[in-house]
Amino acid sequence: MKVAIVSCLILLATPLVPAQYGAQGGGDEGRILSLESAKSQAREHKDTKALDDLFADAAVYTDDDGTFMTKSELLKNVASPVNHPDQIVIESATVHSYGATAVATGVYREKGSLNGKSYQHRGRFTDIWISQNGVWQCVASQSTLITGK
Repeated sequence: MKVAIVSCLILLATPLVPAQYGAQGGGDEGRILSLESAKSQAREHKDTKALDDLFADAAVYTDDDGTFMTKSELLKNVASPVNHPDQIVIESATVHSYGATAVATGVYREKGSLNGKSYQHRGRFTDIWISQNGVWQCVASQSTLITGK
């Protein structure tokens, strides 16, 4: 069932890949770009079941405020009733494959509310993906806010 949900998210996100990310999009790189889009959509819609499939069990996440989370802590954070993302958009992304490992980097925009306070963020992300038995999962994710200079 979980695989079906993630597969549906990937299929829904796939038409967006060329428009959002430019020419890159074939092979494993294209698959990772689709997974990045699915990950953003799952976070936006608070779909912890999809995120559970997209992140490996031992995955770690470093939030834009420096908070370090395990996968279970990330899923609790996403599901939190005080966290209300309205929109998460990947502005640009690049993927570099190294066999069964891929590194995705890019820029995202996010707006919503946290603890009743509105926010708008623009940041950079780095995600590390691994393929095991033909299934790609994120093992490490990190976000950094872009501040005006």
